[in-house]
Amino acid sequence: MNNHLSAAQQAIVETCANFVRKELEQGEKGHDWWHIERVRRNACQIAATESADLFVVELAALLHDIADSKFHDGDEEIGPERATRFLNSLKVEPSVTEHVAAIIRNISFKGGNQVSDFTSAELQVVQDADRLDAMGAIGIARAFHYGGFKNRLLYDPAVLPNLKMTKEEYKRSDAPTINHFYEKLLLLKDRMNTPTGKALAGQRHLFMEQFLAEFEREWQGG
Repeated sequence: MNNHLSAAQQAIVETCANFVRKELEQGEKGHDWWHIERVRRNACQIAATESADLFVVELAALLHDIADSKFHDGDEEIGPERATRFLNSLKVEPSVTEHVAAIIRNISFKGGNQVSDFTSAELQVVQDADRLDAMGAIGIARAFHYGGFKNRLLYDPAVLPNLKMTKEEYKRSDAPTINHFYEKLLLLKDRMNTPTGKALAGQRHLFMEQFLAEFEREWQGG
């Protein structure tokens, strides 16, 4: 398994990074270049402990949000298609391009009740890296930033979290931001794929639990 990049592969990865940085320049700031860079860094850290192809991992980490469906009317194919066109323009080997597109197509949480028919070590690595960035202090910041972007309530005690949403219900949800912790973020720790991902998720999960306890205390006037 390729755990080191050749000079040619490194050049492709850097070209890809420059492309993504420019493409996401004006995007929502919880899903911007810095999110991509953090996911890439996490993915490389996890890949070092797994039998995963680093070239596929880096390309998938860089391109996984090149056209997030939530910003494109729910279209789940625009991301894989855009990534495929870009990698084809660089003459990347078709098997690598197809693998990266499959990772992009299958990486998202989608309500957590979906069963994918595709898996690979590289998907598991990049998925863990992406999920880590939805947890902990950064995950909290991103959740409330996106909630503000969508003009959602911080919290409404009358609106209970829905843990049995279908994929379509999850995509259409406009519930308060606090609900998102119970509907997704607190579920991620037990859905990590790799030993390294699981270890890194533990502290971030604990921090979110502490935040929610403090939020509830302050909400009640404590």
